[in-house]
Amino acid sequence: MPEKDVEATLPKHQRIRQEMAAQIRSLEPHSLLPTERELAKSQGVSRATIRLALDALREAGLVYRVQGAGTFVAGPTISKTLALSSFSEDMEIRGMVPSSRLLSADETPAGPELAEQLGIETDDLVIRLTRVRLADDEPICLETAHLPSARVPGLLDRDLGGSLYEVMQGIYHLKVVRAEQVVRAMVLDVGDASLLGTPPGAPALRMHRIGLDDRDRPVESTTSIYRADRYDLRLAVRRAE
Repeated sequence: MPEKDVEATLPKHQRIRQEMAAQIRSLEPHSLLPTERELAKSQGVSRATIRLALDALREAGLVYRVQGAGTFVAGPTISKTLALSSFSEDMEIRGMVPSSRLLSADETPAGPELAEQLGIETDDLVIRLTRVRLADDEPICLETAHLPSARVPGLLDRDLGGSLYEVMQGIYHLKVVRAEQVVRAMVLDVGDASLLGTPPGAPALRMHRIGLDDRDRPVESTTSIYRADRYDLRLAVRRAE
């Protein structure tokens, strides 16, 4: 059957989805799409049909929705597996150039929560680094890392624009070999959205990691906020015998 005849047999929402997908691929990431009403009028179909098409496009990762703001074009997604790796390693293996924009770097008392996470005393000092992580100069992640000051003396005087793990291992002989991580869904507030170049209210993934060395000692407590339109987690699961 000729391609045009095949298309004619498709349900309306599938045909509209295909047409919209082709149009979306020519748009810049984070472009705002017309409203459902506008799309329905331009396509000559009902809003219900447009809604079905948009749902399918969202599930395919081509668009994302922000409550109260509309539907936006998604950028290409970077899939993260459960293998322990740094942001820089994740980007380099995909042929992208990682970099960082340092927002703040200081030293502060640990406090009860960080002290428990890092296995130190409450009044021990920690290095706190907040950076925007970029891939090919596009912001992907907002990262705040805490490290025990006693284990990384002079860290604040070093270049922190690259891989922190490389500095930790190369200068301080600290290698993270295991990590405990918790991932939660969230939406970006105005400040974080501005730093990551997305609309306020856009979806994000919040990952908290406690990295441990080869003696199972905590060496970092890091919170990373990833743009959900550019980053996802890919898991291999297996049914129990």
